[in-house]
Amino acid sequence: MQVVESLAEERVIFIPDRNLARYVARFTKKEILPWEGYCIVHDRFTPADVRAARKRHPEAKVIVHPECRPEVIDLADGVFSTSGIIRHACAGPGREFIIGTEVGILHRLGKDCPEKRCFPLSGKAVCVNMKKTDLRKVRDALDRMEPRVTVPEEIAGRARKAIDRMLAVR
Repeated sequence: MQVVESLAEERVIFIPDRNLARYVARFTKKEILPWEGYCIVHDRFTPADVRAARKRHPEAKVIVHPECRPEVIDLADGVFSTSGIIRHACAGPGREFIIGTEVGILHRLGKDCPEKRCFPLSGKAVCVNMKKTDLRKVRDALDRMEPRVTVPEEIAGRARKAIDRMLAVR
């Protein structure tokens, strides 16, 4: 939201996620034009998933990622980035949380705040793309510096400028 508000333009093409664009649009007067891309994990969550999870864990607070569909966000007790979910679950009030993001976060939450109980919003919250990367592949990529992606300097320079502007907003 801070990045969008930092822009002089009144119309913003928001990529890569339509659900995140819709979430950000709630907090700005700027016209947000969402790109029709989306995260397959967050987009799969439904209001029925929220209701079923609350039934299974009636004492738990539902916290979701802003890339969830608007109707899921509307049923949540809180909306946080991935790092925000971790901070809120570990340091925030409450002992039980239903987590509306990729299930891999549950391992981290179990290590960082074992005194809390965290449950997945849905068993279908597995990202097959995230599971393609493992420590062996990271090690091998760093060791061989492969696969190498090269971008023409003209494009890289413009991208670097955009990233620098975005990071400066923090």
